[in-house]
Amino acid sequence: MNDMAAQLSNTTQNGCARQAALAAKPVAKSSTSLISYQSAGHLLIIGEAEQATKIANGLKDVLKCSLLLTPTRKKVVELSDPGRKKEEHPAAVGDMPWAQGRLKELNGHLGAFTALLDTAKGNVNLAEYLNLGQAHFDMVLDLSTPPHIEREIVPPGYYAPGDDADALREALQALPTLVGEFEKPKYFAYNADICAHGGSGLIGCRRCLDACPTGAISSLGDLIEVDPYLCQGGGVCATACPTGAITYAYPSTSDVLDGLRAMLKAYREAGGQHARILFHGREKGQALLARIAARLPEQVIPVELEEAASVGLDTWLATLAYGASQIVVLSQGATPSVLDELGAQHAYATAILEGMGYPAERLQLIDTEDDDAVLERLGELAELSQPPPAGFAGLDEKRTTIRLAVDHLHAHAPAPTAVATLPLGAPFGEIQVDRSGCTLCMACASICPHAALSDGGGELPQLLFDEWNCVQCGLCETACPEDVITRAPRFLYDQEMRRTTRTLNEEEPFCCVSCGKPFATKSMISKMQEKLKGHWMYQKPETRRRMEMCDECRVKDMLKHGGGLMDAHKKP
Repeated sequence: MNDMAAQLSNTTQNGCARQAALAAKPVAKSSTSLISYQSAGHLLIIGEAEQATKIANGLKDVLKCSLLLTPTRKKVVELSDPGRKKEEHPAAVGDMPWAQGRLKELNGHLGAFTALLDTAKGNVNLAEYLNLGQAHFDMVLDLSTPPHIEREIVPPGYYAPGDDADALREALQALPTLVGEFEKPKYFAYNADICAHGGSGLIGCRRCLDACPTGAISSLGDLIEVDPYLCQGGGVCATACPTGAITYAYPSTSDVLDGLRAMLKAYREAGGQHARILFHGREKGQALLARIAARLPEQVIPVELEEAASVGLDTWLATLAYGASQIVVLSQGATPSVLDELGAQHAYATAILEGMGYPAERLQLIDTEDDDAVLERLGELAELSQPPPAGFAGLDEKRTTIRLAVDHLHAHAPAPTAVATLPLGAPFGEIQVDRSGCTLCMACASICPHAALSDGGGELPQLLFDEWNCVQCGLCETACPEDVITRAPRFLYDQEMRRTTRTLNEEEPFCCVSCGKPFATKSMISKMQEKLKGHWMYQKPETRRRMEMCDECRVKDMLKHGGGLMDAHKKP
């Protein structure tokens, strides 16, 4: 049992049961690879001469300092020759490498920062220009305003304190410690096979890109790429992902769920009632809970995560299914993009719960950093009855976990309904097709990443839909040439309805006027004829008739009556 558990009160049966729950939490079984940073202590300081050189002189005994002295006027700087004389250096710099200019680009991470200067001779690699014997810097202290890297969470090894004296002091204390080899877990796993980001050059889901506060995720067109060196384990990408293509790997979702199931079982067996799970992050959440532990309501069971945002819809619903009466997420200190995603996940979850008659109070987000305010919020939450516990094991398949959890909760729901309308952006729902404009071209089915849309597979042209497979990524809507598809987020509770394949559109096939073989739909041929009726190539009856032929017969007819493939295409 950890130090936190020892600080928690146990004056009631709920408190004693909480101690039993914390003692029952199993050790995580998941493992992951390690990401290694190598830093030799090359520090780049960017700023105006007086401040930058003063800091460099204070660090030069412990770090290999180089300086980029930024000009006060905005202009492209012509760099002087690398062999310039010592008297050209600012007096305070001494023998430290330096240059004066303006950065064109700065990117990278601890042990691998690349700085490119914007010069009259083009982009110049600053480390190479300074003859450092390498093409990168290990760390960067950026004294510029605004900073050159503007992200909610900056890369490891990059410090941009701005005008904050305390932040500068902390940076100067931290920089000398960043020399050597450092390792961290690879926090994520990515399954490209179920990613709904894009297809055929079109972009669909980009939830992970929008939510990531570190800029570690980038688009590769149809797929995404995660830079493990920029990733800092926030986990909100896994929470945002509608398919489970990105999962949190350390610990895995299955380990988290198995731990929660064991804790809630121990809590019940020790006589505890109305268990409330409090998810919190390892750093800020742990510090806050250490301050309020003795005053924490005794039915509140704290569960530490690497980051509070690393769990979302699947974990929350499964935890309720395992017997928790309430879930509270302590998200204080989260960045705006993370809070936005947590808010969206909260909206989806509460809509699903309310659709079964459960009150929205079963899931709460608390983002204040004030100790008393947190305790006040926890004290306001009512004790809610809980359904009997579900027995399914923890899984690393997001949508399967959600299905199992919701099916269990729905079976014991106070006011179950057949369907719940969800907020826009939710990862469940149906596709609505305007049949009057749909030509059954199947562009939507060909691009759907999860086979939610498909053709009939027979001679009759059909567009079929499997709702449970739909993740509302929007690729079908984007790909539709007729603009007749719209998304309608919702959750179907009825298992039979979820499994039923529905026909969104169908019509009689159009048969080739020459061989009789079906090859298109009547609406497709009609639309094509309407679009091409004024085109010079289709003014003759024989060329118009070819639009009503299959590919094979069309070629034969052109060769037979046109004298060759090109004759019909000669403009009069």
